[in-house]
Amino acid sequence: MERQARRARRRGQGELEALVLSALTQADGPATAGWVQECLGEDLAYTTVITILTRLLEKGAVTRERAGRSFAWTPASDHAGLAARKMRKVLDAEGDRGAVLASFVTGLGPDDERLLRDLLGRAGDEGED
Repeated sequence: MERQARRARRRGQGELEALVLSALTQADGPATAGWVQECLGEDLAYTTVITILTRLLEKGAVTRERAGRSFAWTPASDHAGLAARKMRKVLDAEGDRGAVLASFVTGLGPDDERLLRDLLGRAGDEGED
């Protein structure tokens, strides 16, 4: 029974990273791992928080600066920027960028397609200046 309870609490891949990033974006500035642990208010070990922050650092999602004997952590960008970084990483990993982009665009709903066209139009206008 206890084993089933542990499994039920197990988070999906990336869920802890998202929680840690969310906590960091709420901070008034660089935050320590201890602050993140306290902010999340969950049964996360300090070492788990450090591991997640280190993984995020390797992915370029956070930066860190020395704060005494420890580090203070800052998100490298907001949630939209982090999602865009993930999308670029997936696109960069594929051999046929055109096919990936075509598949992505054809899967968009009408509202998202309209938004994408508007954004691309604005980007094109800025390039003409």
